[in-house]
Amino acid sequence: MIEMQVTQESWPLQGTFTISRGSKTKADVVVVALRAGDAIGYGECVPYARYGESIDSVMAQINALNDDIRNGLDREQLQIRLAAGAARNAIDCAFWDLECKQQKQRIWQRLQLSEPVCLQTAYTLSLDTPERMRQAALQQAGRPLLKLKLADKDDLARVTAVREGAPAARLIVDANEGWDADLYLKLVPELAALGVSMIEQPLPAGQDGVLAELPHPIPICADESCHDAHSLAAIAGRYDMINIKLDKTGGLTEALRLRACAHQQGLQIMVGCMVGTSLSMAPAIMVAQGAQVVDLDGPLLLQRDRDHGLSYRGSELSPPDAALWG
Repeated sequence: MIEMQVTQESWPLQGTFTISRGSKTKADVVVVALRAGDAIGYGECVPYARYGESIDSVMAQINALNDDIRNGLDREQLQIRLAAGAARNAIDCAFWDLECKQQKQRIWQRLQLSEPVCLQTAYTLSLDTPERMRQAALQQAGRPLLKLKLADKDDLARVTAVREGAPAARLIVDANEGWDADLYLKLVPELAALGVSMIEQPLPAGQDGVLAELPHPIPICADESCHDAHSLAAIAGRYDMINIKLDKTGGLTEALRLRACAHQQGLQIMVGCMVGTSLSMAPAIMVAQGAQVVDLDGPLLLQRDRDHGLSYRGSELSPPDAALWG
């Protein structure tokens, strides 16, 4: 019999993290622990208001499955019982971790995959004034890949300032649904000239059909428009890449399925994250193997990470230790 425990945790950030929809100074996460005998599996999720989630709503979703899990609900049945989202993610990843501990295998062995290698992650620069973003870029100029949070008509000045601060870095940008088609047409040629190599979710989800008609001199990546494998039909022809986040897919199980389906459709892969601890990032490392863009920098934005956290050497991210997850 499996017993489940659900807890809320709050992890202070090093500063204020701002995107087009607002700012935060801490990462609020929900952690699921599944215990079977002496083995305990852990999973972490980050509820996201953009998708109608809160700490309370996600914990209620999880706690509602207490009796079912005690009575034998397994990871495969979970995919049917809960929709894609943060709640399912925490339980799904806890199931995977529990399986690894019960079978005394690492996660890649459970998945019958090659042992994961180190990855190069992007480092995110929070949305701010052009001058402050230039200063942030100067501080991170040695990193090979910077991700810029953008929002509006002032974005060209922001990217120009970052390029001045970090002339050698590869730049990708994330508008978080903040543009319209006219601004897209105005900004994209200028961003291409500045060496921007990817644009993430420029238009609002549900209003992005026009992307099928607009030029793509820079690859366009779906984030808010792509949650799980069912999303792919609606974004066909609009995007060149998808951002896989486990809090959107509802866990590692669906994330791996989404990656396989996206490859079949010729889409490139980005693997991203919400702002959480290493426990959130660890399962995503398996999905990120071979991805064109990896954005798993959440722990770098925290004042402190949890024990046995992931190892970052600059922007190089190592696979998780078994003491953390998997």
